[in-house]
Amino acid sequence: MYRVVQRPITVSYLSLASKKNMADLGKILLGLGLLLVVLGSVLLLASRFGWPLGRLPGDMAWRGKNVSVFFPLGTSILISVVLTLLLYLISRFRR
Repeated sequence: MYRVVQRPITVSYLSLASKKNMADLGKILLGLGLLLVVLGSVLLLASRFGWPLGRLPGDMAWRGKNVSVFFPLGTSILISVVLTLLLYLISRFRR
């Protein structure tokens, strides 16, 4: 004869955990969306005021007959340094 083993039901715990994870994921996605809006606004303002983002020394552009390639190395380094300093200062003041 086969023996039936009953296991405890943990459905309520799993559903609560998944709801919490989904809420956290929603908050993260909203935060990333707001960050993209702010970044887009900054880039629009930068072009309006004539800041040379994308035309710095070190930005490379190559135009061929049917293709053009743009590699913004100088702009990428500048953005990396600014974000590194900003995140460092934020982490420093959170302690």
